[in-house]
Amino acid sequence: MRIGMTMPVMEPDLDAEILRSWATTIDSGPFSSLCWGERIAFDNPECLTFLGAAAAWTERVRLVMTVVVPQLHDPVMLAKSLATGDQLSGGRLTVGLGIGGRHEDYEAVGADPSTQTMRQLAERAQLLRRVWGGEKLTESVLPVGPAPHQRGGPEIHVGTTGPKTIRSAAGWADGVAGVTLDLDTTKQAELFDIARDSWADAGRPAPHLATSFWFALGSGDAPRAQVTRHLHHYMNWIPSEFVDAIAPTTGWAGTEKELEEVLGRFADIGTDEVQLIPTSSDIDQLHRAADVAAAFG
Repeated sequence: MRIGMTMPVMEPDLDAEILRSWATTIDSGPFSSLCWGERIAFDNPECLTFLGAAAAWTERVRLVMTVVVPQLHDPVMLAKSLATGDQLSGGRLTVGLGIGGRHEDYEAVGADPSTQTMRQLAERAQLLRRVWGGEKLTESVLPVGPAPHQRGGPEIHVGTTGPKTIRSAAGWADGVAGVTLDLDTTKQAELFDIARDSWADAGRPAPHLATSFWFALGSGDAPRAQVTRHLHHYMNWIPSEFVDAIAPTTGWAGTEKELEEVLGRFADIGTDEVQLIPTSSDIDQLHRAADVAAAFG
């Protein structure tokens, strides 16, 4: 099982120095991927602009956009941007597509909320593939370029936490990019089995199976308090009292040894990759997580 690391892009008070330090440290190993996602109505870096920076700051690590919502973009320009990122990174890009969980992001860019469906997501995924395959969409002299470094374009994973979404994506996605709030490996194993069966029924190669969870490393009450602070900041669309209710059991908080034990349980159910999500931009958290990730190299 591989261990990826998510950039602290949802933390407050970021600057280029913090982001570059995290990116170059992740790239130095032992992490398998450098991850980040999209959100519009929030104080975080724009995901496609960040893709260019990540491609320039790194040389080895796979770049995983865990969730991009194509309904928030012009689909052809999105395909062109992603192909450019794949070219700049030398073919290290993986793209997770999802419908998004917040109407405010649709409203912020003037997108149609009625397109927030799996059917619309599938249509846009297919359009990305057509552009990346060099198909002319108009009577233009040339197709939309550049061609991605990876033939046919980056792998596409579906961002999801539910069985219905997994089944509907089997025809077009190459894998599953999930998230677990309570780290219940029994439930996660059930979802992975659904994915394996759905991809097999669709005559597709076995899917890449990834999940992610928030983490905080330390001793005593400090790690759980760190997770709680992060959740209140990130889940700003949810009433504070609800965040307080879920915070004690959401994500993971503890010592390095305990994190290694938890990751071992995900390895036991056949997880291909766990992508850790930091709850602080303190780079010490990254260094401590790297020591744990090295055990799974």
